[in-house]
Amino acid sequence: MFEVPEVTLNNGVRMPQLGFGVWQVGSAEATDAVGTALQAGYRSIDTAAAYGNEDGVGEAVRRSGIARDDLFITSKLWNSDQGYDATMRAFDASMQRLGLEQLDLYLIHWPLPARDAYVSTWKALERLYADGRVHAIGVSNFHASHLERVMDEGGITPMVNQIELHPRLVQEELRRFDAEHGIITEAWSPLGQGNLLQDPAIVKIAEAYGKAPAQVIIRWHLQLGNVVIPKSVTPERIRANIDVFDFELSSGDMEAITALNADQRFGPDPDTFDVAD
Repeated sequence: MFEVPEVTLNNGVRMPQLGFGVWQVGSAEATDAVGTALQAGYRSIDTAAAYGNEDGVGEAVRRSGIARDDLFITSKLWNSDQGYDATMRAFDASMQRLGLEQLDLYLIHWPLPARDAYVSTWKALERLYADGRVHAIGVSNFHASHLERVMDEGGITPMVNQIELHPRLVQEELRRFDAEHGIITEAWSPLGQGNLLQDPAIVKIAEAYGKAPAQVIIRWHLQLGNVVIPKSVTPERIRANIDVFDFELSSGDMEAITALNADQRFGPDPDTFDVAD
């Protein structure tokens, strides 16, 4: 049986390097998908208030019979709940939907720089952390400028920065900034929303290793040091996406995949994205 490696956050908390995401998955479907993932060996589950499936994730956790201490559950604060008091209320609501006493990681979903509320929001996360309600706190979709402001005006350096990251959007400078400040980089949309699975360079490498393109991309993330959270609702793909610990990409293949970078986003730009609903 394989063992998923862990990374150590800057507060000493250990987090599985490979987890399971449930973006764009309905609540009932999330219960089934997360149940399959937990059976396959995943122990880290990433959800968010905006996904509308925290209750489904919580139900899967309860059904699994796996000890709570053996799981790492992440959720995120949605944009409409930014601000200190609203954040505290939103966290309570997420915990009620999840049915959990404590959360392992809580993230600000987007910075929304035009609204200028993410610092007060961060201070609410710091309070939740100080009160022991969450084991680690971090951000999602933050550029270096957003991180710098949080670190300058807050009291705690974020432990995780979850960003869009895949071979077409390698994010080298932001990953370097995160590393220099002890922030773990976590990749959402690690497969480029499926757009990279037919890339000729990746297909060629996958054929050489006898692996699927998705497995090669996930392995690339792991060897870069990223935390990675692929998503699927297909049981075979869920199991395949964690079956990546019996091979290692050569340095040449790592470089070939990294060279696919085109600074191409499939999701929004955090500097301009501003959706509250």
